[in-house]
Amino acid sequence: MQIYNSLTRKKEELVPITPGEIKMYACGPTVYNYIHIGNARPLCIFDILRRYLEYRGYNVKFVQNFTDIDDKIIRRANEEHVDFSEISERYIKEFWTDADGLNVRHATINPKATENIDAIIQIISTLIEKGYAYEAGGNIYFDTSKLEKYYVFNDFKEEDLAVGVREGVEEDGNKRNKADFVLWFTKSKFDDQELKWDSPWGVGYPGWHIECSCISMKHLGEYLDIHCGGIDNAFPHHTNEIAQSEAYLGHKWCNYWFHVHHLNTNSGKMSKSKGEFLTVSLLESKGYDPVIYRFFCLLSHYRKSLVFTYENLDNAKGAYEKLVAKIAQLLKAEQGEVDKAAYDKLREGFTAAMDNDINTSLAITALYDVLKADATPATKLALIADFDKVLSLSL
Repeated sequence: MQIYNSLTRKKEELVPITPGEIKMYACGPTVYNYIHIGNARPLCIFDILRRYLEYRGYNVKFVQNFTDIDDKIIRRANEEHVDFSEISERYIKEFWTDADGLNVRHATINPKATENIDAIIQIISTLIEKGYAYEAGGNIYFDTSKLEKYYVFNDFKEEDLAVGVREGVEEDGNKRNKADFVLWFTKSKFDDQELKWDSPWGVGYPGWHIECSCISMKHLGEYLDIHCGGIDNAFPHHTNEIAQSEAYLGHKWCNYWFHVHHLNTNSGKMSKSKGEFLTVSLLESKGYDPVIYRFFCLLSHYRKSLVFTYENLDNAKGAYEKLVAKIAQLLKAEQGEVDKAAYDKLREGFTAAMDNDINTSLAITALYDVLKADATPATKLALIADFDKVLSLSL
């Protein structure tokens, strides 16, 4: 089985750290709003990857966090005059509604950032002791100049980079180096921020990047097989995760980086701030079962940008409905016996597609090949049921 590793920029054979086991981490949502369908695409792909690893016999431990420490959560809570936890719990619940609709299985564990403050403080303290972090202006920063190589995912030119912080955050004059990033904030933009904790450096809250490193190491240990995320997280988020994790551990942390590319509209990258806010529930209100959207995502390879239009979604809906109708016809037919030789040969087409960097579009082609094959209905139905353990399209 081969997957594309963003770190080496090539397809590599998947070799787990512990034979038969895969430790897998994915960046979860920041829970201040509904996820949009651009967020839902990687969610479906991570689910497919996990299901296929299990299909191949691996024992997968999958951790996906909830970022429930964020300025946007505070802002939303202040606007609605409610406690921050009311906002985060509301959108965690909405996330599960969307995930269930998309046939996305819950991770093995879904920790919250707020549940891991003590562990985060311990890691930051160690980074300070090892000389990788410093205090300035009340905040704690990671010192990227201490690394042999910081820009691990691409050959970035430093002068071409935007400030390595999230959208809407002003450049920070406390930093020694442009690429340094905050591990712990004590200076908040909100006068009475509820999301704050005591620390050796003053009352404050952790930076975004340290949360994922801490949660992954706490639940999956010092060595990670696969780290998943959207391609927009490669820099700065995943770059910073690698920097702080390997500085803390003193060795390589994660072997494979699995990035899903953007979902675009005709006007560009999907965003919560641009145009119609396209959510899974909005698609449902327009008559599209979320499984149709999952099918739409699987028709394209995860490393290609995918363009969303209602016309494209309608095409996927039509194809899906025809597929289900053909399966319904098989169920009504005289079943016959399962032909083992035909079963094995047709199954090879599916596993070859999925072994080749999770090529879901070719896996769907293999599904159509089953329907067209000269085989008994029993053979076809057995294969469709087998493939759907991975595709999870309610076939």
